[in-house]
Amino acid sequence: MQKTIGYAAHDHHSPLVPFRFERRDPMPTDVQIEILFCGVCHSDLHQVRNEWGGSVFPIVPGHEIVGRVAAIGSAVTDFKLGELVGVGCLVDSCGTCPDCHDHQEQFCDAATFTYNTPDPHTGRMTYGGYSNRIVVDQRFVLHISDSLDPAAAAPLLCAGITTYSPLRHWQIGPNDKVGIVGLGGLGHMAVKFARAFGAHVVLFTTSASKIEDAKRLGAHEVVVSKDSEAMGKQRASFDFILNTVAASHNLDDYTALLKRDGTLCLVGVPDHAHPSPSAANLIFKRRRIAGSLIGGLKETQEMLDFCAQHHITADIEIIPIQQINQAYERMLKSDVKYRFVIDLASLKRDAESG
Repeated sequence: MQKTIGYAAHDHHSPLVPFRFERRDPMPTDVQIEILFCGVCHSDLHQVRNEWGGSVFPIVPGHEIVGRVAAIGSAVTDFKLGELVGVGCLVDSCGTCPDCHDHQEQFCDAATFTYNTPDPHTGRMTYGGYSNRIVVDQRFVLHISDSLDPAAAAPLLCAGITTYSPLRHWQIGPNDKVGIVGLGGLGHMAVKFARAFGAHVVLFTTSASKIEDAKRLGAHEVVVSKDSEAMGKQRASFDFILNTVAASHNLDDYTALLKRDGTLCLVGVPDHAHPSPSAANLIFKRRRIAGSLIGGLKETQEMLDFCAQHHITADIEIIPIQQINQAYERMLKSDVKYRFVIDLASLKRDAESG
């Protein structure tokens, strides 16, 4: 077993603190990764505070992991020592169901998530990337180009694929007008991808202070959603709207902006349900509301390769692990542009202190 140090929450109302635990030794198809950086996703906060229910404590969060290969099992063929790699939200799946066969492992009923999920190899709960190492089957390890800044690449493993996947699934391209709702960790990546795909990009925000930054990131237009006149001018003009907001709000404000056959896709998961949308608002233009969950491993690798080719990474603020609780409080205030990333070298302080 591999002695490991990380940060864990021990119940839903206590701060994260140093935590020692063990990782399994690499099995034949495993890759052991020394973690360099881990992004801080809003879902980490949701699960640490048990806002979705089902949290099993202690929890070591983190599923936006970038590191270097430190050891490989005897049957590993796709990775070599020292290679820059990533691990996202998944570390296992059944491998035999229709979803797995279609490279959509995120929808597998037996998917093993990177933390807070029973581990089929050990019988214990999985622990995530707020730690100095992780051991993962090679099928769920991703190649990351050395041309990418490893810290700024970390959020691609969740925020990146969460926004890339629906834009690709609905085949967004140069002839499309695309709306992005919210300019946070997800929204800022969505703006970058939609612009890279050639779409006309409109960012919706509740804050006029974000207009300049949204345009810097690639938005052609910015609409303050509290301005009813500005919203009215956009009515029935969008092919696709990606809603990244993880708070309950009125979806009718956005379905009304869709053209006939347009799609509003949700990727943010609020802790309270959205108000029920108007059926008439959907029926009379054959509009649809859909959802999307991260992406499969094949598509995630495609996304990482696309980012390397187009020089796309997240806008980040690097923090030491000792500041994670303050970072959570700042996230609740939207006080980050646009993703916190933990420098795991900072864990040495806690390791040296015993």
